[in-house]
Parts: sequence; structure tokens; C-alpha cells
Amino acid sequence: MNVVPMNPAPAPQGFLNGFSIEIMPRTAVKIPDFKAILPQGTRVYIAHIAGTPIEDMLATAQRLSADGFEVMPHFPARIIADKATLENWVQRYADIGVSSALLLAGGVDKPEGDYADSMQLLDSGVFDHYGFKRLHVAGHPEGNKDIGGEAEVMAALKWKSDFQSRTDAKMAIATQFVFEAPPVVEWCARMQAADVHIPVHIGVAGPAKLQTLIKFSMACGVGPSLRVLTRRAKDLTKLLRPFTPEALLADLATNRPAAIESVHFFPLGGIRATTDYISAQSDSADRLRA
Repeated sequence: MNVVPMNPAPAPQGFLNGFSIEIMPRTAVKIPDFKAILPQGTRVYIAHIAGTPIEDMLATAQRLSADGFEVMPHFPARIIADKATLENWVQRYADIGVSSALLLAGGVDKPEGDYADSMQLLDSGVFDHYGFKRLHVAGHPEGNKDIGGEAEVMAALKWKSDFQSRTDAKMAIATQFVFEAPPVVEWCARMQAADVHIPVHIGVAGPAKLQTLIKFSMACGVGPSLRVLTRRAKDLTKLLRPFTPEALLADLATNRPAAIESVHFFPLGGIRATTDYISAQSDSADRLRA
């Protein structure tokens, strides 16, 4: 599905520079040449869904790394059996030149092994031992029931901010996707008030059918910004048209908190749909600036 807006509004100048994108091994195999659709050096996150063999993750990471992309595999704490498994995975990634990772609790309710959250992974010392320099963590501008309420979420973020301060790790928060800017702006303000100082890479869903976005949003726990989709679903003239995020991008750029460093795309409607959209946005902006 190659989807771009009929008349794409140009991306706010510079806002999409340095964007990242998330893929899975099973979706990556459908792309014959990532160099043809992504700028050189793009940071590519590889989602490690429960049940995905580590060999598939490593093969995808090696392919992307060889093509010149910055590879950032997920390490979901709750599917990692023990420290020996963690060390095995980290060492195998390091052996193929990977030195970045996204650490998160993971998409399962209960730990299957010794780890329950990203703080335990950070505190293990394994990533530092194998030379991992960039360690990102997950963020949830609209809350995270797996962690708890606002106090627990902010306490966890403060711990990670303090970890960044006492180590040489280069950190960022890659967030869950959202559909409107106000929850993000408010969340960034709350982090600043809580003395949390980690750059934010804000999650944005790429173009997709409305039904697809609603399904993923419900599964991933997207909060109040889901109302953007539910309002659109009531308009029969828009129901069958793919949803594209230019309104969100424009609003975020206009009201951009200082913490937001870049945009992280979730290609829920397909990798090519998202990369085509980003290219169209950038091309439109270039033409207007010429």
C-alpha cells in the first residue's frame, strides 16, 4: 500500500531530519533494498516480538548494518530468561557491529524469566561490558498501566535520567505513538518538573487504514489521543481514506517542547507506505523553500 496525501502539506522545516523507523524481521524480508527507500544512516529499530527467534533478529540486524544503517534492536526484559541469555544476545549483536539498543519491559504481562523492566537491564552492566554506547528506553506520554500511575511512571523515568547522568550512555526516550500534540506537550512539561532530562523521540504512526490504526491503538494502550481516530471514524466520507499524520507533525513542530529531539515512525500501514509518505513530505517542503 503506497499511501501519500492527495495534497501533502510540507513537513515543518527540519522536523523530520534524523527520523527513525521501526520494523520487524517478518516485514523486513518484504523489502528488497532498504537503501532505495531510507536515507543513509537512518536509525532502524528492530522490534523483538515474543516468539521471534533471536536468529531472525540477528539476520535482520546484520543485513541493515551492512547496508549502512544504525541498527537498534529491541531487548524486551520480560522475554529474556536470565543473565546468560542476555549476555548471549548482546554479545552476538556486538559481534556484528551493533552498539545501540532499545530496552523496554516488553509486550507480555508477566516476566518469563529474571527481568521485569528496562531498569534491571540497564543495571545489569551487560550492555556497557560489550561496548553498547546508545541505550534508548520506551516512553508513554499517555500513561502506562504496566508500570502504574503517574508517580510510578515518573519515578522510573527519573531513575533512567539519573542513570544517564552517572554513566556515559547516550540515551533517548522512544515513545508510543500518539495522534495529537497536547498530551505530548503536557507530558514533556511534567518530565521537566520531575527533573527528567532525556531527549524524546516522539512516536508517530505512519499512513494506514483507520481500522488498522484503531486496532493497533487498542492493543498498544494508546490513551486519550485515540479520540482523533474515533472522531474520524464517525465521518463516513473519511472512513475509507487512509489516515496520515501531517496535522500531528505540524502541531508538534509549532508547539515543540525542548525535549523533543526527533520523530520515530511506526509503519503500521506498511514500511513502503511510511517511507513514501516521509519522502513526499520532505519533497514538498524542499519545493516550497526553493
